[in-house]
Amino acid sequence: MSTAATSAAPRYRQPTRRWTELGLLVTAYAVGVAAYIQVDLAVLGSVAEDTVPVLAVLAGLVLVLHGAVRLLARWADPVLVPAVLALNMLGLTMIHRLDLADARRAAQAGEPIPSPDVYTQLTWTTLGVVLFVAVLVVVRDHRVLQRYTYTFMLAGLVLLLLPLVPGIGATINGATLWIRIGALSFQPGELAKILLTIFFAGYLTVTRDSLAFVRTKILGVELPRGRDLGPLFVAWFVSLAVLVFERDLGTSLLFFGLFVTLLYIATQRRSWLVLGAVLFLSGAVFAWLAFGHVRLRVEIWLDPFADEASAGYQIVQSLYGLASGGMFGSGLGQGWPQLVPYAKSDFIISAFGEELGLIGLMAMLVLYAIVVERGLRTAVACRDVFGSLLAAGLSIVLALQVFIVVGGVTRLIPLTGLTTPFLSQGGSSLIANWIAIALLMRISDTARQPDDAVALEDAPTQVVRL
Repeated sequence: MSTAATSAAPRYRQPTRRWTELGLLVTAYAVGVAAYIQVDLAVLGSVAEDTVPVLAVLAGLVLVLHGAVRLLARWADPVLVPAVLALNMLGLTMIHRLDLADARRAAQAGEPIPSPDVYTQLTWTTLGVVLFVAVLVVVRDHRVLQRYTYTFMLAGLVLLLLPLVPGIGATINGATLWIRIGALSFQPGELAKILLTIFFAGYLTVTRDSLAFVRTKILGVELPRGRDLGPLFVAWFVSLAVLVFERDLGTSLLFFGLFVTLLYIATQRRSWLVLGAVLFLSGAVFAWLAFGHVRLRVEIWLDPFADEASAGYQIVQSLYGLASGGMFGSGLGQGWPQLVPYAKSDFIISAFGEELGLIGLMAMLVLYAIVVERGLRTAVACRDVFGSLLAAGLSIVLALQVFIVVGGVTRLIPLTGLTTPFLSQGGSSLIANWIAIALLMRISDTARQPDDAVALEDAPTQVVRL
């Protein structure tokens, strides 16, 4: 028996695209810094004293994000986190710009300068990044979540209905979406959308075969068995309950649209889309006939200028702001976005449209499209049904939320109470969306990891022939 050692085998390291991610993170951070400083120069003529500390904290968060992904999800998508970071920093920039407008208005009126809201938003951003890292640490395999499908359902429904509990529920701007305990207020529905998305994915993973079974055809539409229609009607009734008792049109539309879309993805049956559309239209007509707040929103949507002094004031000011921005915008810090009510939260898209114009607004929508596309690509690449449905569901939630908000602000659809992901002021939405991105990164890490990936130091360097 003879033994011959070959020359050292070439070492090959599977590309993880982490350096690509770092370059994109630096680019996103640079864009955010430039926008933040531009606001200071346009409004104050110099860089504000608190700008450097805020940007330093954000730089630290960039390092934390990159380090966490490099250590805990090294195979994950390299584009998701940079796109989200860019949106988050642009949101902080606009809130800072509106803080400066509030301070100037207070100084002119001889009133005390209000505390800047950008500090609170930066705190929520920090907490969101911490929870992003925590999810990557705790959830090492997304498939573990499927074991707790019905636990997530129960927790999601409890959170969704928690604002109705007397004593802690709070009604703000006509919608009962908040819980308030002392000085702390939170919107539990934001976390509920993640928990219910996990439930939908787990439930459809088990039942998709029976839900895809065709019993009859009516006018060319394939209809499932009658007993399989139960989940769709349950989702419809829950959506109506949210609309009736919490007076929240946006969340109602979001959850029902999510469930119907996931049904279609899981079964590939267009009949579910048809049935979902029929139920949605019937529910919308019923709500318009039965509830005055729904009818008022529809009337404002159809003709906001009929009552622009009161009920239609918000949308009218939003349309004026978008019109004054035109194609290229007035420039950051050079418009009047503070004239739009709730410009930091519900109408922040209008503020960006005025100062960045149609081109800037479309660029931001492209960022959202990139996040959704990368999420859906993760769903396609995922090797298990549950992970594929969960990634698709989280992406659909983001897409629906952006469509509902932007559609309402631009008068494409009636106004709702949803916030713009990563842009609007508010901790509940920001935290929930960072958690959703962490789950997408975990699924992406599993989907992109090659089967034959081995550590470089563990790879054999010689081949021995006997």
